[in-house]
Amino acid sequence: MTTQVELEHTESWKLESQYTGYTYDIKVSLPREAAPEKGFPVYYMLDGNSYFQLGRDVVKLQSRNAPKTFIAPAIVIGIGHYGSDEEVSKRRFYDFTPPAKQYVYPDRLKNADIGPHGGAEKFLAFLELELMPAIIKKYNVDQYKQALFGHSLSGLFVLWTLFTRTKLFQYYLASSPSIWWNDHEILTYAEQFYHKGQELTADKQKLLITVGSEESFMVDDAAILFSKLNEYALPNLEVKHYVAPNENHASVVPTIMSRAFRVLNC
Repeated sequence: MTTQVELEHTESWKLESQYTGYTYDIKVSLPREAAPEKGFPVYYMLDGNSYFQLGRDVVKLQSRNAPKTFIAPAIVIGIGHYGSDEEVSKRRFYDFTPPAKQYVYPDRLKNADIGPHGGAEKFLAFLELELMPAIIKKYNVDQYKQALFGHSLSGLFVLWTLFTRTKLFQYYLASSPSIWWNDHEILTYAEQFYHKGQELTADKQKLLITVGSEESFMVDDAAILFSKLNEYALPNLEVKHYVAPNENHASVVPTIMSRAFRVLNC
């Protein structure tokens, strides 16, 4: 891991993973002020090549008036992929989808070349065993205030991480998650999560599910998952659901980012 660029409290690395065999583009935004006693909260942003700058600016601007915005100074980590749009798309399908014995594809994907998939366990190992220890070693981090943000396929990965490695983060922010993937298989993971609910930590974990009102079937999918998690009523999991009016899959992230980031401090 080598620091290549450091400009105005933003650092950029290339970090090669032994678990995935892939080199990730890591960007880190650091607050200018001294860290609080317990360290800074951390937002880990998947699809960092698309959303890191937005997340950085939300924290930078709104932390100036934290008592009103409920967004405190924090470290923002962007985890991005390299290559052309097609190469990045294929890598996303690999890193963010859970392994399965077989896959069921919606009609819109049946003739598409989406590349290999099912690499979520390896990508999670990269996060847990390589990236997060490097961040904790290098920066002053509050290990009890760590959030994972993802949109679309990476939103699916956020849910899967909550359901399979609950204690890794305290805050899970799933924007327009691809609940449809593999015939809604994530709902099975949610049920398994419910049955092992006693493994949750004593402190509450939080999950925010957001979606744009113009995202057709994804609106229904998000509502179904939210309803199921409410039925499960796990005492140590707080679940919130927000539908952003008049937003579609491409436009929704800037609309919900502030709401998502406030979860860390509310």
